[in-house]
Amino acid sequence: MLNILTADLVLKAKDINLFLLLLLTSACSLTRNVPEDRLVLYDTKVSGVNKEDRRNMQGLFKQTPNTRIPIFNGSLGVTLYQIGALTFNEENLVARRQQARMERDSLNVLLSGVKTDRERRKLTRKVGRRDDRIASLNRNLSYGNFLMRTGNERVLYSPELMEETRKQLQFYLSNNGYFDAEVTEVLRQRRKKAYVDMQVSAYTPYLITSFEEVYADTSLYQALQEYPNPIRLGNRYEQAVISRDRQAIEDFLRERGYYTFNKSFIQYEVEKNSATQELGVKRLISANEQGRPHQVFVLDSIQFFIDAPSEALAGRNQSQRFRYRDIDFRLYDERYSERILASRVFLRKGVAFKRSDVIETQRQLANLDIFRFINITFEAVGDTLIPRIFTQPSEKYQLVNQLGASITEQVPGPFFSHSLRNRNLFRGAEIFEFNFRAGLEGVVSATGEGGVFRSREVSTSGSILFPRFLTPVRLFQVDQIGRYNPQTRLLLGYNYVDRPEYNREGLNAILGYTWNTRNFRQQFTLNVVDANFIRSSLSDDFNAILEDLQNQGNNLINSFLPSYVSSVSGQAIFNINQYGNFQKRSASLLRLYAESGGTTLNLLQPEFVKARNLAYFQFLKFQADYRRFIPLEGRQTMGYRLNLGVAKPYGVSDGILPYEKYFFAGGSTSIRAWQPRRLGPGSFTPPVLENGGFDYRFEQPGDILFEAMFEYRTKIYGYFDGALFLDIGNSWTFFEDPTRPGAQFQWDRFLTELAVGTGVGLRMDFDFLVFRLDMGIKAFDPARPMTERFILGDFFRRFPGLPGQMVFNIGIGYPF
Repeated sequence: MLNILTADLVLKAKDINLFLLLLLTSACSLTRNVPEDRLVLYDTKVSGVNKEDRRNMQGLFKQTPNTRIPIFNGSLGVTLYQIGALTFNEENLVARRQQARMERDSLNVLLSGVKTDRERRKLTRKVGRRDDRIASLNRNLSYGNFLMRTGNERVLYSPELMEETRKQLQFYLSNNGYFDAEVTEVLRQRRKKAYVDMQVSAYTPYLITSFEEVYADTSLYQALQEYPNPIRLGNRYEQAVISRDRQAIEDFLRERGYYTFNKSFIQYEVEKNSATQELGVKRLISANEQGRPHQVFVLDSIQFFIDAPSEALAGRNQSQRFRYRDIDFRLYDERYSERILASRVFLRKGVAFKRSDVIETQRQLANLDIFRFINITFEAVGDTLIPRIFTQPSEKYQLVNQLGASITEQVPGPFFSHSLRNRNLFRGAEIFEFNFRAGLEGVVSATGEGGVFRSREVSTSGSILFPRFLTPVRLFQVDQIGRYNPQTRLLLGYNYVDRPEYNREGLNAILGYTWNTRNFRQQFTLNVVDANFIRSSLSDDFNAILEDLQNQGNNLINSFLPSYVSSVSGQAIFNINQYGNFQKRSASLLRLYAESGGTTLNLLQPEFVKARNLAYFQFLKFQADYRRFIPLEGRQTMGYRLNLGVAKPYGVSDGILPYEKYFFAGGSTSIRAWQPRRLGPGSFTPPVLENGGFDYRFEQPGDILFEAMFEYRTKIYGYFDGALFLDIGNSWTFFEDPTRPGAQFQWDRFLTELAVGTGVGLRMDFDFLVFRLDMGIKAFDPARPMTERFILGDFFRRFPGLPGQMVFNIGIGYPF
């Protein structure tokens, strides 16, 4: 499986030729070679309505113009489609498909007469390859070749489709209370271009002035007394509100035991007064199919079935039966902890049916990751329901191998990863995982003069995930906290990194707990043990650099001494409206992280630390990361991120943090106009090269980090999105650094040390993968003298600006 990781890649300015090529190829006019009797659909709009309705109605057009690049009067999507159409040969594709079908049929004939397993497997693979070829040819015949599928066919004005659009808009207005409104299409033609304006008249809404409820089943009247009625007097009539009301009443009653009730029992009558443009709404709720009152159902004992793990064994009787709480378990073979399974079942005997309990049971059983599926059915006997839970175990052993490429600083390199998963390890729904990863990457050396050097990394780990809290003293009953998906994680891992400057290997152990709230909006992690033994071997050149820094008062060399780093950390994530899905509603995410390193050293005498050959660290670290996504009109969105972090060494650390605990600024997920991890700290000025640019060979660690990133995104066409961004931020140190003047944070000057970068980006969104290219431009560089820090004008005066002013970053996924 090909897998590409999130990464940064700094490109040279000459690669902007790619952008210029794309622009030139899209310069072909949309109106070129258009048939005499046809028009290119150039613009559509809706007039005579408010902003919200205009946005909604614009999305109902059956035809939309091609996305165009300003000035050029052309569309890159159309250009790609037309290039693909030049090489599209339908007759050839049909002939190739027929040939592939004949070859497949011949292979199937041979397969039916094969006697050995080896020949059967060989022929089966050949048949599979022919099937894949036929599927590919069918896709090309249906949707065109790759360029045609990536691009867009030129949109020509269609009177028939516009009439359908007009009717759809009329229907929308009626559903939203504008019963008297009329939609008229106004077509304007100019130079083979069609401009369509859907004009709305009599745009006055009908208001709800009366509301009445009629119950054929009077028992529901009391049940619905606490129901929050969304139909309000004085509001504009909206069919969507009526539809939501029907579904909400069904959900409300099914949450209170009315298992057989559904929205088909709810009807509405609307009476309009055209003279006053007012209307009345009557809600009618009928009795059940037999004309009797709706029943409240109570649950009986729960039956839990775990079927055979494979289809070959399916249908055999469950050989193990046992009862726990009010649940009758029937298992095929392998034993599971009934206490753990019961903690994830929230159906109780003698309790009224609740729809939310059914959904929560399915969700929490799925979170155990030991079942392929979870189906819950109910059998009604009088006013009693018999719940039945049907499951089938997932594969006990799961192997996953991945081969891909990762990009960090310069050149992408290959990696291989292997993982093994063993489910239900101790018969208590535990999961054991073994992971191995090895990769090569291209990085910048801190000791070499330019060029790209090889970096190797090997890591392996073994972990066990328990679906409960493991503590020396039982703090919670398993049944009490099953709704919060409690987990305990034990991990032991090893990591080895071979860079030009150093070799670094580490052994780490983690004991952590995770849980989340029932609605999954809040997720919590607590690592009570995070212990790391680290050993580094420095090259002679790099060691000389660190010793030189030490002689000047910078003890960064301590970060590379043999060391023991231990910490206690906690993280809380608050996710509102499913941030990350980037749908049509606003969403936000807040991540809070706190860590205390070397806390247990406070209980020991200083002589204990001095007598050891290992370096120890004590530090406090905090980070707050807030992100927000805001949809705008059409296919445009706005997003921003605020990121603040502080890490303060104390005690035996001697002012130094473990290298992995520092903050770094710059890169594709940070301030994008600077190379990865090279911005700052503060107003520190790196050495100047012969061409006048700065020497960015060295990473710049800091104790304090601030980042503010703003990004406007818009759809271009097909898979392609565009972006404009503005990034502000920097890193600083708590203490004065003699080797990096200006690095220390000072309240009276930190505002003037905020770096500002801007730029444009191109995203290719394939749903399962977002490939990103950002061009960042330094606008305000705090490394320069105070009067020379604003340099945005240099970029426009002499393209591509000052040396190093423009930086290209490649990344996978959105920056935030």
